[in-house]
Amino acid sequence: MTRLFNRPSDFASELIEGFVAAYSDKVRQVPGGVVRNTRSRPGEVAVVIGGGSGHYPAFSGLVGQGLAHGAAMGNLFASPSARQVYSVSRAADNGGGVILSFGNYAGDVLHFGMAKERLNSEGIRCEVLPVTDDISSAPIEERHKRRGIAGDLTVFKTAAAAAEAGYDFDTTLAVARRANERTRSLGVAFSGCTLPGASQPLFEVAANKMALGMGIHGEPGIEDCDIPTADELAERLVATLLEELPEGVESPRGQRVTVLLNGLGSVKYEELFVVYRRVAQLLADAGIEVIEPEVGELVTSFDMAGLSLTLFWLDEELERLWRAPAATPAFRKGEITLAEPLEATELEIPDLDVVTPASGESRRAAACVLTALEAAERVVLANVERLGRIDAIAGDGDHGIGMERGVKAAVEKARELEARDAGAGTLLTRAADAWADRAGGTSGALWGVALGALGTAIGDEHAPDAKRVSEGVRRALEGIIHFGKASPGDKTMVDALIPFHQTLEREVEGGAELAQAWRKAAEAAHRAAEESAHLVPKIGRARPLAEKSVGTPDPGAISLALIVAAVGEVISKGTPVTA
Repeated sequence: MTRLFNRPSDFASELIEGFVAAYSDKVRQVPGGVVRNTRSRPGEVAVVIGGGSGHYPAFSGLVGQGLAHGAAMGNLFASPSARQVYSVSRAADNGGGVILSFGNYAGDVLHFGMAKERLNSEGIRCEVLPVTDDISSAPIEERHKRRGIAGDLTVFKTAAAAAEAGYDFDTTLAVARRANERTRSLGVAFSGCTLPGASQPLFEVAANKMALGMGIHGEPGIEDCDIPTADELAERLVATLLEELPEGVESPRGQRVTVLLNGLGSVKYEELFVVYRRVAQLLADAGIEVIEPEVGELVTSFDMAGLSLTLFWLDEELERLWRAPAATPAFRKGEITLAEPLEATELEIPDLDVVTPASGESRRAAACVLTALEAAERVVLANVERLGRIDAIAGDGDHGIGMERGVKAAVEKARELEARDAGAGTLLTRAADAWADRAGGTSGALWGVALGALGTAIGDEHAPDAKRVSEGVRRALEGIIHFGKASPGDKTMVDALIPFHQTLEREVEGGAELAQAWRKAAEAAHRAAEESAHLVPKIGRARPLAEKSVGTPDPGAISLALIVAAVGEVISKGTPVTA
């Protein structure tokens, strides 16, 4: 369990503060995470990595010369928001473009993808590279769906070494993609982990059992079995990894690989060395030469008991890049001369707190928007446990907690902006950023997209009439489908949002006032959310346990229906919104 903390809600921010204080020669804190504290070559491609906190030394511990230029750091086990990724990327950019790399989890894909689009729109070339090394999480035919675990390190290191060597953007990206294609990992877990302040583990493994393939957040594995001996575990991991060779590798014999034996938090280094002893023997017997292996904690999961084995199949170029020097707080290789420290004035950190002037009618409408967000907060808080129970049927059970974090942050930011005379559009878009920042994960990203789209459509010049609100809902739906990649019938919030949008648009076009149109649309969303119980999830964390969720509605659809119903009550009581 995690014993040392102050307030659990402050844990993530306080660990960053302490980390930067300890390694100020190598890293510097910026909004959203950390960047190198040493000067990079002008025009150098920047490699920005990131993910949820709780996996140290990933991700902050891998920032420094020869490795990442910056790391966006989300809350505990929650992806950083798009705004956090954007902020870190702007600070890390050297003028040569930014490559964003991260483990392939839905929330990270959403947030990093949104940051990529924003950077590209501002003229900063950017691409994303999700790491997909975990062979247990999807078959080879669906490799794009695989999770990223300890193999993150080989991809991050290769990309950063290429950038440091002066490779241009396209070549750096191509090399990093090749590293990802040639990295394979498999992990096991013996017990779950406990977050700060929690009385129970986030997930559990049956007593005296080992979960083969369990993910670092408790994602389901492929088999539960008795705990083997160290040698038997090594033999199982090596044999399974050697069954899937990268494209172009016809036989293991004569190949050169880098090996990572990664402890997940509670397995001692001495135990890892016992396992690695047999791993090394098995690889030698297979005719494989091991190059500069790493044994230790590389990607952890708080106090989770478990480990993973990674094989990184080298070619001449990849080997040279893996061997290249690096100096970060948690990873050192070779000899490196530290560059000159950065001056604070050299970091370009965008001001994300500007309030643009708004018309009087928009400022008055902002007060109504705040009231609507407060109503959303009340209904979410009243249903946190219910949403968590629904999510736990086939997911990880954190939907209610994530919604609570997000809506609280949105209301807090909205109150601040209403006091600063912000318009309705600015209030909504900034509340959207706050929701995504605090909630993290997939739902945080999607609610950020939805509120941001609605705020952009409403703007700060006019009172938000029914047509403008309907247009905002349409944009919200388009944004969620674009970033979330969900289709009708996939059992997501989209299944409730589509009938909500269609009903609202039809009623508004027919001349109905907003209160009446919204009420009918909310009723349609409620019916669709309840009917989602009959669907089988096709994307997201519920997908591997799809059949278990049949008979239970989708938590994202239910939370959407609850919120639009609560907002409808506010609108029906009279607002500055016109027909």
